[in-house]
Amino acid sequence: MMSEAFQKFAFDTEFDSKGSVAHAPVRPKRLFPAEEVEQIRAAAYAEGERAAMASIAAQQAAALSQIAAACGQALPRLAQVAHEHRQGSAALALACGRAIADAALDRFPQAPLQAAMESLAREIDAQPRLVLSADPTLADALKGILEDTARGLGFEGAIVIKPDGAFGPNAFTLDFGDGQAAFDPAQAADRVTQALVAALAAEGLHAEPLIPGSES
Repeated sequence: MMSEAFQKFAFDTEFDSKGSVAHAPVRPKRLFPAEEVEQIRAAAYAEGERAAMASIAAQQAAALSQIAAACGQALPRLAQVAHEHRQGSAALALACGRAIADAALDRFPQAPLQAAMESLAREIDAQPRLVLSADPTLADALKGILEDTARGLGFEGAIVIKPDGAFGPNAFTLDFGDGQAAFDPAQAADRVTQALVAALAAEGLHAEPLIPGSES
């Protein structure tokens, strides 16, 4: 039986006594076929495209997260601004309403008294007298109107006018024995204001949603 011939291992790279490379063999150049080069290029391109798309998706997710966080911080302040706007709008509406009411009362001071007497026609019909208390200026202006309105309603009792400086502009009371009707535009405006302020305070920041469907 013949033994195989042993071949000594050859060290291609040689080092000197200092550990530096003294000799390195020339590496043979590898030639790639065009088909293999195209496959490598296509694979590298696809891998790069996947990496780029993954990076874009991650950036989009981060941007959307930042937008959501910013909206979450902004909405409470926006609700506060909307509430302040409602308060301002309510105050403006009250001011306009009071100005219109004051102008109407200055133009037709007799209207509230006539309306009161017409609504109380049955109550005052059988009374012996009517007593009107009002600001002196208003009392003088309403004297003739009160008499004409009372007679037109069939009232045949006495009519007494009592000027009273304690009454505000266009305010009066009509006393008919069994009851009394009172009208004070300033107090009425104050009651409306208080009711509106209370309603806004109760509503607070829980009004209808700024964004439809955001409450669900």
